[in-house]
Amino acid sequence: MEWTDEAIVLSVKPHGETAAVVELFTRSHGRHSGLVHGGRSRKSRPVLQIGNHVDATWKARLSEHLGHMSLELRRGYAASAMDDPPALAALSSLCALSRLLPERDPHPALYEVTLFVLSFLDDPTVWPALYVRWEVALLQELGFGLDLSACAATGANDQLIYVSPKSGRAVSASAGEPYRDRLLPLPAFLTKARQAVVTEEDVRNGLKLTGHFLESRILAARGEQLPEVRGRILGLARLLN
Repeated sequence: MEWTDEAIVLSVKPHGETAAVVELFTRSHGRHSGLVHGGRSRKSRPVLQIGNHVDATWKARLSEHLGHMSLELRRGYAASAMDDPPALAALSSLCALSRLLPERDPHPALYEVTLFVLSFLDDPTVWPALYVRWEVALLQELGFGLDLSACAATGANDQLIYVSPKSGRAVSASAGEPYRDRLLPLPAFLTKARQAVVTEEDVRNGLKLTGHFLESRILAARGEQLPEVRGRILGLARLLN
């Protein structure tokens, strides 16, 4: 068994004295792991950083085996984010949450979105909103997509400012007013009526929205919590102008 694919490094664990078990999010083979000989060497360490874009070749005698991997660096996103704590927190959270995907189940659309977000981590006026949209896409891929296209009560598609924490459907300003304390804020950049400027409050509300559904629909059943590093995205520095 053998394949070659491009991928994003999700995690790296030491194995023995010199090797490492590397987990990747590949374009065509989904979340996939393999053993990298010499993965703890000085030469390999810069390549085996979470968030890096790599070319991977995987080989194994049988498909169910762990197999061996060889990796070549395409772009080192980890190094470029190292001096920017909020961007590094976003990169780390993205990689941690990608591990919720079923193993070896391809998600090419989400893979493309993931690369897109990583490519903008050097622009703090852009990536925070992109990161929130990535979490919305992740929920969709995991089978828990949000319906933000029309009001759950009226069917109208204007003035959508809330989301029901139970159904994951948008709610209009008028229909949601009596229940506003029990609804989640819906930032405009997640709707068709996208505003020109995304504020820090918009991003915070977006993270609250996606975080609620990640926790209630996915993580709770696994007895897990959101990655601690995710909470640092907006707590480390002012991100938006």
